[in-house]
Amino acid sequence: MIEEPDNLLRALEAALFAAEGPMSPAELMTVIGADGLGDALPRLAASYAGRGIELVERGGRWHFQTAADLAHILRRTREEPRKLSRAGIETLAIIAYHEPVSRAEIEAIRGVQISKGTLDVLLEAGWIRPAGRREAPGRPLLYATTSAFLTHFGLGSRRDLPGIADLKAAGLLDPVDLAFEQLQMEQGGGEEEAADAED
Repeated sequence: MIEEPDNLLRALEAALFAAEGPMSPAELMTVIGADGLGDALPRLAASYAGRGIELVERGGRWHFQTAADLAHILRRTREEPRKLSRAGIETLAIIAYHEPVSRAEIEAIRGVQISKGTLDVLLEAGWIRPAGRREAPGRPLLYATTSAFLTHFGLGSRRDLPGIADLKAAGLLDPVDLAFEQLQMEQGGGEEEAADAED
């Protein structure tokens, strides 16, 4: 059993280095035979801060990764066998912002039907996963994002997803989206004024 602080850090470092993927604190305790980790993971992460390899936490799971500012050194140009379609990007965004969400709910938000292939591509990429069934007629399957999604997009959690103000600032909302949002705000404002008048 690992007890001494230095030995605990060394054991965690070794376990994370040898791991095939990100690991949760519970998995790490099982692997190294510890009863608890205390603040060992944040301390280990702090010891790697500013180095070529960093220890990061994504969605409650820890792994080593190349420092973001050095990624250009390791990047190789290669052809992507398959690019995500616009439908795939929209579907992934809806799942990320509304999860857990059913296929029917995705289609209602997008305004068009989605092909099974779109969800299959996202499942194969490991970015979404089945997340149970809705307690409703037909018990539709629900979808949610994965820790691989967080890792790929460099997010610590879903709370790090950009908000509308961030998307506007980046120029990622087209004029149709902005006009629709403005119309919703005006209608919402009108309803509130009417409610105030009734009171």
